[in-house]
Amino acid sequence: MEKSAKIYVAGHNGMVGSAIVRKLEKEGYQNIVKRSSKELDLRDQIAVKDFVSKEKPDYVFLAAAKVGGIIANNTFRAEFLYDNLQIQNNVIHQSYLNNVKKLMFLGSSCIYPKMAPQPLKEEYLLTGLLEESNEPYAIAKITGIKMCDAYRAQYGCNFISVMPTNLYGYNDNYHPQNSHVLPALIRKCYEAKINGNKTVTIWGSGSPMREFLFADDLADACFYLMQNYDEPNLINIGTGVDLTIKDLALLIKEIIGFEGDLVFDSTKPDGTPRKLMDVSKIHSKGWKHKIDLREGIELAYQDFLNKHVKG
Repeated sequence: MEKSAKIYVAGHNGMVGSAIVRKLEKEGYQNIVKRSSKELDLRDQIAVKDFVSKEKPDYVFLAAAKVGGIIANNTFRAEFLYDNLQIQNNVIHQSYLNNVKKLMFLGSSCIYPKMAPQPLKEEYLLTGLLEESNEPYAIAKITGIKMCDAYRAQYGCNFISVMPTNLYGYNDNYHPQNSHVLPALIRKCYEAKINGNKTVTIWGSGSPMREFLFADDLADACFYLMQNYDEPNLINIGTGVDLTIKDLALLIKEIIGFEGDLVFDSTKPDGTPRKLMDVSKIHSKGWKHKIDLREGIELAYQDFLNKHVKG
């Protein structure tokens, strides 16, 4: 990417989009186009058409999506399918019509079958049934991958797809119902510590295994791949290391200094038993994560304190 290139980061206010913007600015890119969801509704075909044809970006990072945890995914099934399909369809199609040099579509590890072998290799896509609770979101993301490949095959577009593992970091969502497991645990342990609670209750058995990547590491990988990767299909972005939800909760408890007990509510769903990315493909391309889990959680907790705790 030329330093003078015009780069559109869709979803720049989100955790992933804001990390990509930080990375681009750090690397000396100044011509970055941003629109908040209030300024531009990416579900609106006419609005996106007008925006892209006017701005004519050279490169697009498609990090905008409707996202949430198990409860949100399962409750707003229609919205997760419709909104994400609309966003993708509009941005990808208009990028083609307006001769965008390269587009990166960001998906999610939930695209893989629920019972796929571990670790998850890129070729396991569409080899089995999805996790029921977030199937609509996964279907939308799979469609995005296939759309990028189809536009590459039919029109010669340089559109690539990357699949991050579970993410956390600056500007994360700490909503009591709609957040993912790691930020939810940070909030729960912090509130229990402040309120002097004896216990923190955690959904599920604590046995599922998850992998976590700091969002600024993801941004670093996205920047690297935008320069060095031009292939169809998808490429995983992760650490290649996982741990149980119980061990994650114990680590967060220790970092925050919560002295009470953790209680696991086994009547609540666990979700997929294990989700670990096979990252041999991205390692072979020359990229590896830098921030380990403890350091990342400490950084995220500090960000939570700065933004969500009244001083």
